[in-house]
Amino acid sequence: MKKNFDIKDAAILFGWITGLLFLIALIWVLTQPLLAHNVLRAVNGSFIAAGDSRRVSGYIKNSGKKTELFGYWYTMYNSTDKMFVFAVFRDGILVPLGAVVSDNGRVDDVIPLSAHAVQVFDKLPQSVIQIYVARIESSSPAYTEGKNQ
Repeated sequence: MKKNFDIKDAAILFGWITGLLFLIALIWVLTQPLLAHNVLRAVNGSFIAAGDSRRVSGYIKNSGKKTELFGYWYTMYNSTDKMFVFAVFRDGILVPLGAVVSDNGRVDDVIPLSAHAVQVFDKLPQSVIQIYVARIESSSPAYTEGKNQ
């Protein structure tokens, strides 16, 4: 029985790990439109359950020019506003929130998007919300379009 871990075995292990990471990355990239559509349906379902007349209508693809927050941009139905859907980690649970962003790139409102989020939202520190608001405003499509012109 061989006791030494030789270079050939190390190369095979490295190849397997690299292949798995590549496959995971490829699946992640290819499933983003499906995930964005499922989030869109969930957000609209949340609005319907809450009796809110707002709806999100279309997914805005990531520009890819800079690292942005982890979340999805959507257009709002019958409005020029946009919504950024993201999650905050609180008490071991992801709390889904939506930020309504106006044409000028400013966050008008942050909305909890689940029953648990409604309960937890008032307990979130304002400093955490303000950090997210600042990051959303700096990465909003209106802000980045105005900066690129």
